[in-house]
Amino acid sequence: MEFGIFSVSDITRDPVTGETPSEAERIDAAVRIAKKAEEVGLDVFAIGEHHNPPFFSSSPTTLLAYIAAQTSTLKVSTATTLITTNDPVRIAEEYAMLQHLAKGRMDLMLGRGNTAPVYPWFGQDIRAGLPLALENYELLHRLWREDVVDWEGRFRTPLQGFTSTPRPLDDVPPFVWHGSIRTPEIAEQAARFGDGFFANNIFWPKEHFKRLVDFYRERYEFHGHGTAKQAIVGLGGQAYIAKKSQDAWREFRPYFDAAPVYGGGPRMEDVVAQTPLSVGSPQEVIDKTLTFQEYFGDYQRQLFLVDHAGLPLGAVLDQLELLGGEVVPVLRKELAARRDPEVPETPSHAALVRAKYGDAEPRQPRPNPNRGDNVTGGSPYQDTPPKTGAAFGLA
Repeated sequence: MEFGIFSVSDITRDPVTGETPSEAERIDAAVRIAKKAEEVGLDVFAIGEHHNPPFFSSSPTTLLAYIAAQTSTLKVSTATTLITTNDPVRIAEEYAMLQHLAKGRMDLMLGRGNTAPVYPWFGQDIRAGLPLALENYELLHRLWREDVVDWEGRFRTPLQGFTSTPRPLDDVPPFVWHGSIRTPEIAEQAARFGDGFFANNIFWPKEHFKRLVDFYRERYEFHGHGTAKQAIVGLGGQAYIAKKSQDAWREFRPYFDAAPVYGGGPRMEDVVAQTPLSVGSPQEVIDKTLTFQEYFGDYQRQLFLVDHAGLPLGAVLDQLELLGGEVVPVLRKELAARRDPEVPETPSHAALVRAKYGDAEPRQPRPNPNRGDNVTGGSPYQDTPPKTGAAFGLA
């Protein structure tokens, strides 16, 4: 079972001080938060992808590579990588590079995001969002598993004899989670490929997410990857923790009331009662998080959102001290005691390498004549490749 935090990378005015951090301050804070997460014993740091204010994380691979270079055990991930408006060729290249730089300490979550205008900014139509997500992942899946890809689809130009570089570390693709808050087709896709399914599990009642998780488990078994209880499930959650419950409520209330995602809506008491939001003492957060396992079954990853709504960096670091020092150790022990022995652990790069190669040495791809020809665009299997000069229009 992995525990970690995820950030949506918002830059929000602090309603208590009236100050709004700069982009530079929030980017620096993200790095400090990730390093603190490792320091207090958490497993994962994940960052979202956005291309519009008030968010800063438009290049998650750059940020995560920088964090990976300054940590030693922390797994870096995304929440979310936009499978709809990113070219799958670029996703294949950028995340394989991150995988190498992080020495396998990474995975990624694919999703469609929640910002409608991003589609035309990247030349896409939001009305094709779901078909884009499905087709783009079909291509990405092949790019990481086939040295030479010939491909033609609906949404991008065809590929002929194409090789994505660098090849995945040890020729083992990064593990992929598919994130969704409402779409069964995405849960079906995750199940069909034997990938993980991440239910964001914030804002909405748990009953909504349970339908998606149950459907994913059923289809995971249908596609022959294991039993329903062996499906790879991740859950989100939100928490604000203080030593005393009343302090947590008092401290978090102004941030809740002013936050764009909450402000003007239900009372904080109602949201805490009806959604996975936890506000209270360490024991109260433990108790509520344990209900996730009771409701969703055994799962592999729990991520908490702790740095949103304008919370100052100091408060976030205090949250991490309590999360890593008092909450997660108890959750690890309790969930391990309840865990069905047939439920697998969260896939790691080392585990995926062992599953593919056993005791043999992993394959380390190198350029060779049987690989694709990305200079000329020709197939490596053609009888007479064009001259180099001709490839550049010089003949």
